[in-house]
Amino acid sequence: MFSKNIHKRIKIVLLIVIVVFIIIIAKVFYIEVIDYKKLNKLANGLWSRNLPIEADRGKIFTVDGEILAGNLTTTSLVFIPNQIKDKNLVAEKISEVLGVTKEEIEKHIYKKTMMERVHPEGRRLSYEVADKINSFHFDGVYLLKESKRYYPNNEMLSHVLGYVGIDNQGLSGLELEYDDILTGEYGSVQYFSDAKGNNLKRNSVYVEPEDGLDIYLTINYKIQSSIERELDNIVTKYNPEGAWAIAMNPNTGEILGMSSRPNFNPNEYQKYSNETINRNMAIWASYEPGSTFKILTVSAAVNEGKVDLIKDTFYDGGSVNVDGARIKCWKAGGHGSQTFLEVVQNSCNPGFVELGRRLGTTTLFSYIDKFGYGKKTGIDLNGESTGILFPLSKVGPVELATTAFGQGVSVTALHLTV
Repeated sequence: MFSKNIHKRIKIVLLIVIVVFIIIIAKVFYIEVIDYKKLNKLANGLWSRNLPIEADRGKIFTVDGEILAGNLTTTSLVFIPNQIKDKNLVAEKISEVLGVTKEEIEKHIYKKTMMERVHPEGRRLSYEVADKINSFHFDGVYLLKESKRYYPNNEMLSHVLGYVGIDNQGLSGLELEYDDILTGEYGSVQYFSDAKGNNLKRNSVYVEPEDGLDIYLTINYKIQSSIERELDNIVTKYNPEGAWAIAMNPNTGEILGMSSRPNFNPNEYQKYSNETINRNMAIWASYEPGSTFKILTVSAAVNEGKVDLIKDTFYDGGSVNVDGARIKCWKAGGHGSQTFLEVVQNSCNPGFVELGRRLGTTTLFSYIDKFGYGKKTGIDLNGESTGILFPLSKVGPVELATTAFGQGVSVTALHLTV
């Protein structure tokens, strides 16, 4: 009996040993095979450091392949404070090259950090300045590649393109709207150091940055150049408070050209007022639609069966009285008797007042709403307004009449505010 109990206990102990052994083998397998990459990364993170390398921002092109926004390669200055042996000498020499006080550089050198980016005085350095710093061969002083946004056409399409900040982040226009697409992924130079930051003299690892994606606009370079030239001529001749122009393909809605004045140079946007750089007048300003609005009035009247353009006639005596207000025709003395088709052909204001009266307030304004007036187009630019002055609400007889023919202000592709 005693012997049987001994054997039973031995079997239990042996079974436990085998189970524990299997668990240990499984754990070792998990660590060495399955979890190896994660643990190795964590271990390397204790003694590896990364010097970031900025990716190029995606370029912006016109539909015909002309570059509107590109990049210039520059450098930035980075310190590894614990690797700098003679901090006084480094502060003295670097301050001379950058044209700043020694104290400003010492603020960076004596910081208790693993890596210190010299900002802003050490950002976007010219090749000449970078070469001087590199010639010192100071330990702990590094020059890293940076990408600076560059607009080769200066003021051209400035409000549409927008601009970027010192860290190449989009702040306005298409640069802001498509920032996620244009922004690339940082690369790095990985070096190895101990807990104090001393270089372990191992081979560094280079991780190549991934550039942002390029985008192509619907803008046509020749059309845009013509718009810029003519707006400049207008500003020179008339000195208006503002001027803007849009060229659009009416079949597709594609914007072929757009510009406004005053404009700015996005390469030097800091020199301009916020009002100038942030107001794209072509989409920001509100204005009266003028005679271009008449097509809406006649469309609504025909669709509602309020007029037969061929058979119905109207007599234009040169003006019409609406609730005490006299609304004139552009032609002195009026057009006389005419069909409503001729009313459209002659852009006759009193004739369109009559169409507005036949439609009535509620119906006319319902068509205004259906045609999309008072609503944003959804263009991929920040700062768009609804772009129309009169409210979409019930109005009196005078407002109804003037709305029917578009306030009497002629608006073409070119708009001036004098």
